[in-house]
Amino acid sequence: MSEGIPMCRATWYSDRSLLASDAGRDQSSGWPESIGRSLASLRLLLVLGWIGFLPACAWSPFRYEAPKAPVEPLVEDIERNRFVLGKDDSIVGQLATVKIKEGDSLPDVARHFSLGLESIGDANPDLDLWAPQPGSRVLLPMQFVLPDAPRKGIVVNLAAMRLFYFPPKKKGEVLTYPVGIGREGRSTPIGDMVVERKAKHPTWYVPASIRKDHERKGDPLPAVVPPGPDNPLGDYAMYLSRPSYLIHGTNKPYGIGLRASNGCVRLYPENIETLYKEVPVKTPVRIVNQPYLLGWRDGELFLEAHRPHEELNAKQLRKNLIAALQKIEKKQGRKLDWPKIERVLSEARGVPIPVFENSETFDDLVRKAVALKYPDEWYGQPKPPPMTESGWYITALESGDELSAKRLAAVLNHQGPQIPARVVALQNGRFKVIAGPFKDSKSTKAAAKRMKIDLDITGDIVSPKERLSLK
Repeated sequence: MSEGIPMCRATWYSDRSLLASDAGRDQSSGWPESIGRSLASLRLLLVLGWIGFLPACAWSPFRYEAPKAPVEPLVEDIERNRFVLGKDDSIVGQLATVKIKEGDSLPDVARHFSLGLESIGDANPDLDLWAPQPGSRVLLPMQFVLPDAPRKGIVVNLAAMRLFYFPPKKKGEVLTYPVGIGREGRSTPIGDMVVERKAKHPTWYVPASIRKDHERKGDPLPAVVPPGPDNPLGDYAMYLSRPSYLIHGTNKPYGIGLRASNGCVRLYPENIETLYKEVPVKTPVRIVNQPYLLGWRDGELFLEAHRPHEELNAKQLRKNLIAALQKIEKKQGRKLDWPKIERVLSEARGVPIPVFENSETFDDLVRKAVALKYPDEWYGQPKPPPMTESGWYITALESGDELSAKRLAAVLNHQGPQIPARVVALQNGRFKVIAGPFKDSKSTKAAAKRMKIDLDITGDIVSPKERLSLK
């Protein structure tokens, strides 16, 4: 790979200040003002700051009712990625729900069911992203309208942050996966390309522009990153005919479903492995940006809405959609439910909703959703190892707010690679977030540096010689 191939950043989310706090600082009154200071876009602020770090609330002017507990029996599992299309249909999958327990987070649920972080947050605006209430039932937005594009090769819809692959030898079949895409200012380009070559365990030749960015943050990168856990390409990469852009894995899986890269398309490690084996070289790739999707299933018209990215002309997109809907209304001779359409556009939950008059409501769809059993374990859920007397630790936060502490611990555990963390209750009614254990001083300092660069958190290092005070 030449030096001119820029790659996606090694840090997940957008940039470094997902959170900001000093060790020992009282966070009882909520998150500090710098929570969104250096986020690369308002989009990520809405998804991560507002959904994840502030108290859970519905962003829509229309009230959202959380999914009700279903009637038994529960279903063991559900198809996530591979679907067969009906002849006249343009929608695949089905909605589902699952009940969560103490210690679960929506990123855990999203990865387990092959969903992106933003999509599960949009579908569940009343739930805290990082510390949802135990016993809550999560809506899984596992029904998708296909992009308005030829069903050939790979199609990526940036607005939905989802990839669709139509295998040439399996007519009517489609594979679909959530993706991470380019952040604002370094957007993933739209247009037609092809898969030019593929590489297993790729080497990352770090472009000069990315090295300069990291140097400014005090995080210098080498010119070449070999295969391994520190390589942001993951284990599989497909190089596109448009120079500098790839479809690849990641060592930071919880950035999938966010605008967080330098323009490349990222997949969960388990998803890129499957796709890599399925997709031959010379496969066509079309990248589109379609926030408003119209689809048909069983003669019903559905509208799936996502919030348009900053680069798009939202007013013109809405105007075009209304015109298309008016044509459908006239051609079909059926009235559309225009107030419902306005609600779907305003709420932008990313869930396909039928829009003819007297069609099912969102609540109807949720009631009919497949109720799934709680899994034996969440795929890839990060868990901190037990604390030891010989381990090194970092005190990341002390707070009187248990929820804030839980959120920070969850964020640290979902870093890539993981920074193991837990909440420890103190005798005075306060709470500490303790990161570790780490095996030695070097690894502890490296973790503390990552916390500072990626999250703007200054932690206190505690060596085995120092007694970890819980008073």
